[in-house]
Amino acid sequence: MNLFVTVPTARLAENIGTLPEGVELEVWDMKSPAPRERIDLAVTPYMGSSTVLGNLAGLDIGLVQSQSIGYDGVADALPAGVPFANAASVHETSTAEIALALTLAAQRQFPRFVLAQQQGEWSPVFAESLADRKVLLVGFGGVGEAIAVRLEPFEIELTVVARTARPVWHERLGRVQVHAIEELPALLPDAEIVILALPGGAETHHLFGDELLALMPAGALLVNVGRGTLVDSDALVRQNGRIRAALDVVDPEPLPAEHPLWKTDGVLISPHVGGASTAMNPRIARLVRTQIERMLSGGAPVNVVIND
Repeated sequence: MNLFVTVPTARLAENIGTLPEGVELEVWDMKSPAPRERIDLAVTPYMGSSTVLGNLAGLDIGLVQSQSIGYDGVADALPAGVPFANAASVHETSTAEIALALTLAAQRQFPRFVLAQQQGEWSPVFAESLADRKVLLVGFGGVGEAIAVRLEPFEIELTVVARTARPVWHERLGRVQVHAIEELPALLPDAEIVILALPGGAETHHLFGDELLALMPAGALLVNVGRGTLVDSDALVRQNGRIRAALDVVDPEPLPAEHPLWKTDGVLISPHVGGASTAMNPRIARLVRTQIERMLSGGAPVNVVIND
């Protein structure tokens, strides 16, 4: 069996390395004309892939492989009948790292220290800890689980929320009682730190708006590493610093320079870099090789999330 594979960058092609006999790989950014009418496996660009999916129309595509976990909006841009796989297993660890980094930076007031350093000021402060805090983790998929595992050594009191309530046995965490999203109004008033790791989409759009944000206690910290659309940015601005926030994703993205969220008291923003670390390169290359090997052997590809 012969396979024709495209990847968007020479760097990814290099990371994938030598491929089995019968596999031909070519770099295609999905913006220029397609190298062939039949592409067995097309890997999308890392960011902004939904804007180029329309360029696959009229081509014979075996599988589209994304470099991102999230795929909200993809079904509307993807030509009908083309299977689509997300990048589960690639970004969970790196995104969990930035969730912890943002949480710790906000709790221990690192932005204050950076600003003081720029002025040559010695500016000590008695800050909030992560230890002993009541942490509400909203989302318990791959990213949520990775965050929970990394939170455990910090001696916190963890409550987990997902779409449906259920008991879960986790090899690292033991028994975890997962609460339903509908329980958020009852859980939020006791939460000192709320970490969001839910996917986007209509069901979660602006889940944290005026109503839920108002239920968080004054001084609580909201951390979002899921999707920017989980939080109503204007509602967060209306909190006027009553609660703090550390956000790797926002709505809209990129956040316009004039948006008041940039200057809202207690808000720390990173520019959607949760998965953008050196951990990504070998992991996406490994996933692409897995897809190729499975296709060569006649097996089903992994991570297929759209197949109709």
